[in-house]
Amino acid sequence: MSMNKQTTWILIAMILGIVVGYACNTMIASAESRHVVADYFAMGTDIFLRLIKMIIAPLIFAALVSGLAGMTDASSIGRVGGRALAWFVMASLISLSLGLLFANLLEPGVNSGLALPDSNVAANLKTSSLNLKDFLTHVFPRNIFESMTNNEILQILVFSLFFGLALGRLRNTEAGLLADVIEQTVPVMLKVTGYVMNFAPLGVFCAVATAVTNQGLGVLTVFGIFLGSFYLALAVLWLVLILAGYAVLRGGVFKLLKAIRQPILLGFSTASSEAAYPALMERLERFGIKERIVSFMLPLGYSFNLDGSMMYATFLALFVSQVYNLPMTLDQQILMLLVLMVSSKGIAGVPRAALVVVAAVLPMFNLPAAGVLLILGADHFFDMGRTATNVLGNAIATAVVAKWENAIEREEEEVTLVGAVAVSELA
Repeated sequence: MSMNKQTTWILIAMILGIVVGYACNTMIASAESRHVVADYFAMGTDIFLRLIKMIIAPLIFAALVSGLAGMTDASSIGRVGGRALAWFVMASLISLSLGLLFANLLEPGVNSGLALPDSNVAANLKTSSLNLKDFLTHVFPRNIFESMTNNEILQILVFSLFFGLALGRLRNTEAGLLADVIEQTVPVMLKVTGYVMNFAPLGVFCAVATAVTNQGLGVLTVFGIFLGSFYLALAVLWLVLILAGYAVLRGGVFKLLKAIRQPILLGFSTASSEAAYPALMERLERFGIKERIVSFMLPLGYSFNLDGSMMYATFLALFVSQVYNLPMTLDQQILMLLVLMVSSKGIAGVPRAALVVVAAVLPMFNLPAAGVLLILGADHFFDMGRTATNVLGNAIATAVVAKWENAIEREEEEVTLVGAVAVSELA
């Protein structure tokens, strides 16, 4: 299935999901029966996401090891990593700051009149593990097979880094055969990815139908102000990210946006960064970015560059403070911004990661952690926006670092072609 045709089918699936979900929500009187029907829809989403998770670990490992084994200069790896982290820190600060700015300007939680949820329910959000000590320890795998089983992207990246560097140093020995085998594994995994992505419209339909069947369209009305405010802030963040990309890529940033529209749509409709990962990897390589940069940047970005999730974290934290009329001073907000910046790193594999991070941070500022449950029912619709933003942010970050590394092949080819045409005309 071509990319354009698949994008069309995904859009159709989204619309059908809304229509079918709304019909189920209005025609089925019993909430229990609606939940049962939604569970059957959710089964389709679960199957699709299982297929995605099936390919994530081997795809990351093969692509990253293959790219690293081809980097004979170890200093280039450090340079790429340093540039990537510098961009990630800048993007994180911008995302968090815009979240604070718009939450203060729009005040989506003021005069809401919403009641505090049962604090006992907050126990379902496991926040005790979110601390710097456990995070730093968790980065390093104790068993690579366990890491692959659990799709721990950061742990897979660490092991692949060691494995790829070692394989690169032994490339001219008998171990070179292993490097060749892993290189040949990459196109096979990309072909498998293509097969799996054919099921994307089904996964999108089931994901949207599940949310609408359970919550109905009314959930968007109840939290309409919050939802609208958040999406307005996201639009500004998109503009800032695109402008930052334009500063480096110039007109190429618009070609990039066109190239990645399908992964962004897939991430938006499924609210799953994992679902968009294989498609994003393929589209960035088609755009012309060298495989070694893509395979290094994306796993790193998926762990450290969650622009949409970080904006949502500050937005939600201030929303909770406004709902319960517990205002925060500017000093407290800036401190919370810095805490969230550290707490949000490396939690891409945590379900509803942004909610978990906020629930962990709120008690530090005497705010009720149970407040995050206010929007739990509507979180799917917020997750759609922040996931699409995460995909956009990582695509721009990858392209920018590739530009700095002179690793965008298509631009070089176009320059060569233009030069050849000019010479022929002069002749």
